[in-house]
Amino acid sequence: MRFTVKGERAKDAFLKELKDAGIKFEVREMLGYESFVGYMLEGTLEQIRSQIEVFDAGDKEAIMEGFTSFRESLMHIIEHIKVGEEFETLLREGPWVAEILDQLAANNAIEYSGEFIKLKEGVDVDSLYFQFKFPFELVHNPEGAEKVAKQFAFTDLDMEYVFEILELDIGKINVLGRIASKYFPEEHLLKVYFALISRAILANEILKAIGSEKIEEDELVRGFMRATPIAIPTEKGTLVINFSKRALKEVLRFLKKQGYIEIKGGKVRKLKDLG
Repeated sequence: MRFTVKGERAKDAFLKELKDAGIKFEVREMLGYESFVGYMLEGTLEQIRSQIEVFDAGDKEAIMEGFTSFRESLMHIIEHIKVGEEFETLLREGPWVAEILDQLAANNAIEYSGEFIKLKEGVDVDSLYFQFKFPFELVHNPEGAEKVAKQFAFTDLDMEYVFEILELDIGKINVLGRIASKYFPEEHLLKVYFALISRAILANEILKAIGSEKIEEDELVRGFMRATPIAIPTEKGTLVINFSKRALKEVLRFLKKQGYIEIKGGKVRKLKDLG
């Protein structure tokens, strides 16, 4: 169960919050990328809007919707940096912030003081020159689109950081959820959150099943495979935990690595309960 963070700034911020909260994790780094293939319109905000009006009716609506979202995001950041804001705080809004700040920097519209970013005095946003990019799948008439827009392909090679979450304490997993909500989309966050909760519940059930005696590993596995899926009633509904034999053995290996159980000679012995 893991979160992947792109860029060193975001990695440092996320890492610090996890450490401060006492959440168990490991982090590894690898080369990653972000790729975009589509089209680009250039000009002032009004010029870009006028260019979109030239597109075929079937394409124009979706492209204009994307442009409206881009403009609203831009204005949102502008409001923040009129009075000045720290980069780390802005980044919590989402990964799209870096793109907008890059475009404002290209216009020489912002100034930096350490990590503090501020819009320069007297900047007229309506006179700035922007690039609006939209994916190729929005266009159904490529020949018509290429009369107005430039083809655009972008690949950003950067390091990405994989945070492997080792936490089995449900209270701390809840804290992790609140921290991660600043960095990740809700859909992704919920999937990882419930996976971590499910692993913690399954781990606790395994430890309870072992009890104070040594138990044959194969017998333990067979017993849990007969019980799958496990349905857990909650105040808001039901959590159903399904697992394969291989996944169950992986949880056993995880418990062994974390010092909760000992496996020797095909037998499992509990060393400690979850904290």
